[in-house]
Amino acid sequence: MMKGVIIDDAKLFNEKLKEWEDFYNYQRPHAALNGQTPYERFREKMKLCV
Repeated sequence: MMKGVIIDDAKLFNEKLKEWEDFYNYQRPHAALNGQTPYERFREKMKLCV
């Protein structure tokens, strides 16, 4: 995503961190979760708890 980029501004850093966090949890499939995103797995587990 931003490999090798150095950010020296705290506000910009937090914005980019939020973008990465969104990508990681809501868009990127994870092999360890059988191709699901962490959010998809979370929703699946919550359905089982109800």
